[in-house]
Amino acid sequence: MVPSFRKFVGMVLLVVFVIVYALVAMVIGDMTLQQSSTLVRFTYYAIAGLIWVIPAGAIIWWMERGGKNRS
Repeated sequence: MVPSFRKFVGMVLLVVFVIVYALVAMVIGDMTLQQSSTLVRFTYYAIAGLIWVIPAGAIIWWMERGGKNRS
């Protein structure tokens, strides 16, 4: 795949992923943690707010993987 096209696809995938992830994390948190304490909700949202970095890093790695010239 051409590197510029790979980066375009990765960028679109990354934006869509972050939006969908944020909405899903909010819905799950709202539905399951309504009766929980503030500390439990804070902990959930802190962890959910950091977990997205792992799949986003994989997408970025995939985008950059094809950009290097292979000898």
